[in-house]
Amino acid sequence: MSALQKKMAEYGFESNDDYEYHVRCLLSRPTDTIRCFNVQGESDRRKTAFANALANALEFPHVLYYDFTQVSDPFAKATLLPSKDENGLAEKEVDVFDRVVSEACAFSEGDDTILIIDQLQVADFRDHIRLYEFLKSSQWLCNGTNFVANPERLLLFLIAEGALYHSLQKMSFRVWVNASSGKRVDYKPEDFALSSEAWGVMETLALLFEKLGVVPTFSEYEKIIHDIHFYIRTIDYLKYSIYGWTEGIEQSLLDSAELQPFFAKVMIAIESYIGMDEVELVDPMM
Repeated sequence: MSALQKKMAEYGFESNDDYEYHVRCLLSRPTDTIRCFNVQGESDRRKTAFANALANALEFPHVLYYDFTQVSDPFAKATLLPSKDENGLAEKEVDVFDRVVSEACAFSEGDDTILIIDQLQVADFRDHIRLYEFLKSSQWLCNGTNFVANPERLLLFLIAEGALYHSLQKMSFRVWVNASSGKRVDYKPEDFALSSEAWGVMETLALLFEKLGVVPTFSEYEKIIHDIHFYIRTIDYLKYSIYGWTEGIEQSLLDSAELQPFFAKVMIAIESYIGMDEVELVDPMM
């Protein structure tokens, strides 16, 4: 597991897929335009979790977030009267999106800043064009005021349930986030401080997970191993633990006739393994 994977896991996004290369490609590229990740993937909020975890893992001093499906400003403390210009005319109210982008520009003048823009498919197409112009020029026009971002310090994450405006996409580096960890990991007993006697259980689990079409992350697998030692004594309990801890499992597969022999093999291996264990295990949660 890379250092980036470990840090992202600390911020709530655990995956067997390593995105260190993607980050290096984007951040190390010489450019005079604003760098941008286009976070793509299946239709769920895992992309949002990825963006937030990556932003925190990179340890940028400022991380700003805007969601186009957000109907109100959750940070608003009070309703302010519109300010007036020197001629006594009320200035146009600034919407939340414009305010967040202008704040990102201001922060980037002196500090590394990340701006996450989520659910972009809901945005007016004109906002796609504005973002394209912003990435290209580093300038954001709002109510007649031109805010300028530092392209060396500002990083954008764009998330949409669909394709971006073509020109905006061409300015971005695409990264695909799987709905669950897809990269194969060959776990070994020593990874979990287990003796070689656990090989039988882990080999049968590997076959079962292959049939289920998932690869548990380290912490998911660790929780299943814990349940094997203390709780799993029936096929139903095995199913509950695997479904309960492992992201991305299709629930209907658990009771499919095709998979029942694989569950049975795991249970036979568990019974053999637990029977050979001469050390009385004490559940630390009890």
